[in-house]
Amino acid sequence: MANTTPSPAPAPVKRPFGLRDKIGYMFGDFGNDFTFLLQSMFFMLFYTNVVGINPAHVGTLLLAARIVDGFTDVGMGIIVDKLPVKSGKDKFRRWIKYIMIPVAVASSLMYMSFVADFGSYTAKLVWMCATYFLWGSICYTAINIPYGSMASVISASPDDRSQLSVFRSTGGALAQMFIMAVMPMIVYSKNEAGQAILDGSKMTLGAVFCSVAAVICYLVCYFNVQERVHEGDNPADKKQEEKHSIGEMLKAVLTNRALGGLIAAALLLLLSSLFLLGMVGYIFLSYFNDGKLQTAGALAGLVPPLILIVLAPIMAKKWGKAEVATVAMLSAGAVFIIAWVLHIKIAWLWIVFYAVGSFCIAIFNYLVWAFITDVIDYQEVVSGYRDDATVYSVYSWARKLGQALAGGLTGWTLDWIGYDSDAAKAGAAQLPEVLDKLYMLANLLPGVGFVLVGLALWFLYPLKKKIVQVNVVELESRRAQVAAQQTPVSASGNATTDQANQQIPDSAPDNQSNGKNV
Repeated sequence: MANTTPSPAPAPVKRPFGLRDKIGYMFGDFGNDFTFLLQSMFFMLFYTNVVGINPAHVGTLLLAARIVDGFTDVGMGIIVDKLPVKSGKDKFRRWIKYIMIPVAVASSLMYMSFVADFGSYTAKLVWMCATYFLWGSICYTAINIPYGSMASVISASPDDRSQLSVFRSTGGALAQMFIMAVMPMIVYSKNEAGQAILDGSKMTLGAVFCSVAAVICYLVCYFNVQERVHEGDNPADKKQEEKHSIGEMLKAVLTNRALGGLIAAALLLLLSSLFLLGMVGYIFLSYFNDGKLQTAGALAGLVPPLILIVLAPIMAKKWGKAEVATVAMLSAGAVFIIAWVLHIKIAWLWIVFYAVGSFCIAIFNYLVWAFITDVIDYQEVVSGYRDDATVYSVYSWARKLGQALAGGLTGWTLDWIGYDSDAAKAGAAQLPEVLDKLYMLANLLPGVGFVLVGLALWFLYPLKKKIVQVNVVELESRRAQVAAQQTPVSASGNATTDQANQQIPDSAPDNQSNGKNV
């Protein structure tokens, strides 16, 4: 009887990638943005207009928190990449189950209206800083890094990943639609003088509702997404992975040219778009004196881009993600610069410009998460190691830095133009010259920023359509070679029957690749 080489226990067969994964992944970002966008849109307004904190102090907190995130984000990425995972088990999905409750609780704590009654300004600052660090630097990091990295292991196909990116952005758009369209109707009211104000107690209830909704969304994600691209069980692969030290990992990631170009574009995008998002509340509340108009603005800016669920993958496949995003961002910049030149006084006309600009921004936003999976592939091509979570964590930190700079810039520029938070808290109107400068900030600065995003994508980001296709072919070739080397062979030179019987349908990504190459 011929001797055969024993084959390892096969990994569980996963169902093929499909709509269930895309919807599940969409709900993950729906959950993320119930707290992330709530913070982007209402955190500064709550602490300036309800609690009475100086805008510059809020901005300084946001910037300081991002410095801390430089350590917590990358640290979380390293933990996720280095923490042992049993054969066939999920590397990223498990973190959603562990962290969804803590991140929801931490978010709610940031908007407690009783903080406004603290007798000490210092006590108010301490509460603001402590709850923000708990949410942003610890809890949100611990769930967002694994969630974002998970896209690269749900499927190995670039087209599938583009669809995941679109569905993820759709989830974010749905959360943004609720927060921008529904929340203003809940949290804004008018005082006896007819001045629009933010109601602190209603803000607290709204924040708690968003936290509960976030947990529900995370549960939908957890139970509907599957990881299909797993690290291999070959002992030689594991030995090679152990030699890949943390220092080598960080060096490889930080010298990744594609990641550098994407980070530059992401910094400018987040700085510009979140600055705009932060200013929108002030524009409607102070410039147009009607906070509830924000609902109409949100719907105009968010509903038309939903067509991109269908169009974005088609455009990316035909022309390339980077090429499409470049044109979109240059167009967005032009729209907001024109709005500044016209100095619009009619709210509904400004909403039209805002809607057109938002549509252009959404094109990049709907595809941006597929950019990072292309960068992870590029990392594997040039270094031989994938380092999904570490690459994503560096990118995530850059996005958070853009968020912080946007928040800081919002606070500092409001202070610079003379925005009176005491008057806002008392329900009084701002001075006319302050309102004119407020309009300039909300249009010109984002417009210039969006133009710079387009230029960064074109000149600094190397992964245009042809290069992405070359990388995909290269990685498929490497995986095929590894699979051939790992196929157990009998004494007669034939693959064992057991191995032949463990094939997974062609529509599902390979589960048998080694840990280095997938």
